[in-house]
Amino acid sequence: MPQHEYHFYVYIMASRSHDLYVGFTNNITRRVSEHRAGRPGAYTARYNINRLVYCEHFTYVLNAIAREKELKDWNRNKKLALIEASNPTWQDLAADW
Repeated sequence: MPQHEYHFYVYIMASRSHDLYVGFTNNITRRVSEHRAGRPGAYTARYNINRLVYCEHFTYVLNAIAREKELKDWNRNKKLALIEASNPTWQDLAADW
């Protein structure tokens, strides 16, 4: 019986003014769409956080959850440095989805 391959993502969304949101999902395309739809009252809608600027892929859910918790505990400057190391222009990684 073939093994099923799992996909989990830890991601950072940002606004144009660099307000940040760290999240975790098993479907990055759907989750980015949800953020862009802007559910009223949600933090991401309130601050217009709708650009995917950082993403990590995991096969194991516990590793993804641990990484999300780690990133959420980081201070803002450390998160900014992480984003700028892999995406120095803050390009929307999901712009053409």
